[in-house]
Amino acid sequence: MTRLAQVPDKSPFDFSFQYIGLLLFMIGDGVEVGYLSPFLVRHGLTEHFVALIFTVYGLAAAVSAWGSGVLCDRFGCRKVIFAGILLWVVPQVLFLAVAVPSHSGWQILLTYGVRGFGYPLLAYGILTLLVREVRISQRGLASGLFWFCFTCGLPTLGTVVASFSLPVFGEYGTFWVAFVAVILGGGLALVLRDKEAGEGALPHSQVALPAPGELVGVIRAHPSLVLTCIVRAINSSATHGIIVFMPFYFISTLGLSNAQWMRFLETIFASNIVCNLFFGALSDRVSWRGTIMWVGGVGSGLASLLLYWVPAHFGHISPIALYGSAAFFGLTLAGYVPLSALAPSLLPDRKGLAMSFLNFGAGCSVWLGPLIVYVFQPFVGVGGVMVVYAALFILSGLLVYFIKLPEELDAASAARSHLPFSFSFARR
Repeated sequence: MTRLAQVPDKSPFDFSFQYIGLLLFMIGDGVEVGYLSPFLVRHGLTEHFVALIFTVYGLAAAVSAWGSGVLCDRFGCRKVIFAGILLWVVPQVLFLAVAVPSHSGWQILLTYGVRGFGYPLLAYGILTLLVREVRISQRGLASGLFWFCFTCGLPTLGTVVASFSLPVFGEYGTFWVAFVAVILGGGLALVLRDKEAGEGALPHSQVALPAPGELVGVIRAHPSLVLTCIVRAINSSATHGIIVFMPFYFISTLGLSNAQWMRFLETIFASNIVCNLFFGALSDRVSWRGTIMWVGGVGSGLASLLLYWVPAHFGHISPIALYGSAAFFGLTLAGYVPLSALAPSLLPDRKGLAMSFLNFGAGCSVWLGPLIVYVFQPFVGVGGVMVVYAALFILSGLLVYFIKLPEELDAASAARSHLPFSFSFARR
């Protein structure tokens, strides 16, 4: 019997080194968020070429996010985490030591683009390790802790570190400060109390890297995997989209200040960080799907409309209402945290493959959100875009209803399968 066949029996706190390592790694990864684009422009690149660099980076991250889960099945989580560290560190050294000093756009594109493969392998390698090893009754808490550390590092504490480092070390020196944080975090992520926990891989008789034909067969047999991918893509799409147009809406249209916009955005992230923990733990006691459907889908649909309406009507007269709408949006987005607990339950014998569908959805959200802005804003304006996001959130809640766990498929005739979905205390 392989290790993967054993019943997970660990607590999330058995992986404290992984959580701390993830936090430090994502802090290092997020230090550059606020100043990388202008830094590259000042080094001779055009804004258009910088956009290409970020696009290539995003595509690499999406591919890596998809591969992280299946690679964990094939090689074990610890090796995937280590590969993520290497694919971040080596390209970054070349980026800083060779590409930036040479002012070569193509060298910067190559080195920074390759670095995009790094963080998803480490981060989602850790997430796959958690959903494999943590007992099912605490999987929601484990997921909540993961997303707390992930979002606390990128972008929240990363930008805080940058704000202190830039005046002291300058922009180039701050890259090396981030490098140190990544090394420390990556090293901690490799420390496992149970030496065998991160080594488990599927037997070679089970194809862990599915061919296209097999992948189609898996999707046909388990259509709920596709639904989790779509729901995950919707989950983060609005977050990536609002940063494209909301600053102009706040400042140019409503006449609010840039400082108010920055505090508004910081409130969204701060609320989300705290509520990730809360809803991760709560979903273990109530319902994974119920939390996603009502808090994530319905809640985020309402919150996205308020995100447009409240600043327009109360932005100049009520800071409590203004920042309250931001906090509510961050809270409702945290309702999607149990997706990370739900996904591996859909394919219990190949959790890594199941996580790959989820991670691919996360990667797709990076381009889906801005694409909605690009397509709809010229025709329906800012308010129309927020209505589109609201409709997608509601759609995601509806799709969650149709996600079927294996035991439900085996007992489709049970009485509960004929009842309307509710925020049940019994269903996970």
